[in-house]
Amino acid sequence: MRLLYSVLIALIILGISSCRKDFGTIVSSGNLEFSVDTVLLNRVFDDISSSTQTFKVYNRSNEAITIPTIKLGRGDNSFYRLNVDGVPGKSFENIDILANDSIYVFVEATVDFEQITDTEFFYRDSVVFQSEAIEQDVKLEALVLDVNLIKPDRTEQPDGSFVYETIILGQNTDGDLLGVRGTTLSGNNTFTNTKPYLIYGYVGVAENTTLTIDAGATLYFHDNSGIVVGKNATLNVNGAFENEVLFEDDRLEPEFEDTSGQWGTIWLRAGSKNNSINYAIIKNSVIGVIADSIGNANPTLTIKNTQIYNTSNYGILGRETNILGENIVIGNSGQSTLACTVGGTYNFKHCTFANYWRSGFRQYPSVLVNNFFSYYDESNTEVIETRNLYAANFTNCIIDGNQDVEFVLNKVEGADFNFNVKNSMLKFNTTNTEVLDNPLFDFTNASLYQNVIRNGNLDFKDTQENELIIGEASEAIGNADVNAALQVPNDILNVSRTASPDIGAYQHIIFEEEEN
Repeated sequence: MRLLYSVLIALIILGISSCRKDFGTIVSSGNLEFSVDTVLLNRVFDDISSSTQTFKVYNRSNEAITIPTIKLGRGDNSFYRLNVDGVPGKSFENIDILANDSIYVFVEATVDFEQITDTEFFYRDSVVFQSEAIEQDVKLEALVLDVNLIKPDRTEQPDGSFVYETIILGQNTDGDLLGVRGTTLSGNNTFTNTKPYLIYGYVGVAENTTLTIDAGATLYFHDNSGIVVGKNATLNVNGAFENEVLFEDDRLEPEFEDTSGQWGTIWLRAGSKNNSINYAIIKNSVIGVIADSIGNANPTLTIKNTQIYNTSNYGILGRETNILGENIVIGNSGQSTLACTVGGTYNFKHCTFANYWRSGFRQYPSVLVNNFFSYYDESNTEVIETRNLYAANFTNCIIDGNQDVEFVLNKVEGADFNFNVKNSMLKFNTTNTEVLDNPLFDFTNASLYQNVIRNGNLDFKDTQENELIIGEASEAIGNADVNAALQVPNDILNVSRTASPDIGAYQHIIFEEEEN
């Protein structure tokens, strides 16, 4: 038996040693191939590390080679950094590539905008591959953005850890302070369109102050970032047609262009007042806008001519609040495009809520309305509390999506539940008798529903690309209430709708493929 074990061990050692291959190489003669000829770092922020890009270096020959030198053209002073086959640095010597094999080169940059001399704000360099015969290179280009950087202060502790500036939100049941990492602005502030804003953490709008955002301004948000508007504070977003205010994440690579959940939200807290958003584009957040308000008779939020796309949870989440909305387009939300919850007052005219979420299971409909909230008490018993739904009015609106039922009313007895749907199109396609017998969904009740089109043809241009304008085949054409249209005389593209108004935020167009 010992002899057998000895033989097996010897065979294993022999097998392992036979797997090793000490190979000889020849010096590269300059016939390398590359997966790209130029690496573009698109929109790098001033003095902020870029995302990482990569390319491959191929040895197509039948012999192993050695590349004598790989380096950055600008040398050690370059704002670029490399990682060659797992080793970081700015220059490398004697890099081997096996026959018919390849290596990876990773590229990053941290650029000082003040040292950019290119009139188009590009910072250029190259990765140089030196051989005995010739030099080859891969070009590096970074489009650099000068930004206003807003981030919370941090204080280093004796143990080397950091304590970050925090926006206090309240207290828990034990009296401990609750907050989010962020910085609170001092006094009234205006964000201009002179250069973009890059925001780390949350920006707090303090009590009795106003944050104004001018037309054409751009705000980039890092992960877990957003805006928090406090009690008696106000947010005014003053965009204009073809000069919208843009709220989006700071992942500017093309593959992240439509990725949801990249930043937090715009949170209008209870007690904030007279908030307004006009001509804005809000994209790729967890929640587009949260609006809270308790006992506020005037609209907490007036939102007009605004597009919200690619939210991982809600487009707009209202909680016992007052929202007035006109010419809103919300698409592609992980839960609801619009959730009017815990009662409140909601009035929407000429809005398009169309949820064609395809990134996973969606639990809620495109539009959800309820008059309650629930929580668990100390004994782990669910407690449901109701609040009055004073109004939930939808006039000349589209409510649609890729589920059978996209409009859900969830009423708990014990509080008011007032709503009305007029001259609107609803996706409501079900044979569930429990739902159909619910008086809330009695579409013949003229006190609740007037001129409603169910499950009609909307003829959206492209739901996958959030192009929710309607075409010539749409049943929304000419079916809007004229009197309501006169109150919102132009659609979101500034096209007059007074003569023959269509339902939704857009007047219809002729799609290019339909033109003669």
